[in-house]
Amino acid sequence: MILEISEDVGRLAGRIVEAGAIHEKASADAAHIAVASVHGVDYLLTWNCTHIANAEIMRGVRRVCEAEGFVCPVICTPEELMGGDDDEK
Repeated sequence: MILEISEDVGRLAGRIVEAGAIHEKASADAAHIAVASVHGVDYLLTWNCTHIANAEIMRGVRRVCEAEGFVCPVICTPEELMGGDDDEK
């Protein structure tokens, strides 16, 4: 499935950057989050721990998404979603 980059996506990505939740140099990362949020994706999996799967920025990103009327997806690495290595449990 290919998710559309709609006006809502562009607007939300812009708001995420304008709010300072994600730096302007990482606006493509804000767009990834916006696409997932606008389309109601439950989980956004990424290895990008600098600008996307970063606990320090998530509060701001979530706040912007909710203020714009969207639900922010759970953002995590594939390893986090799958619960890590079973041998370690």
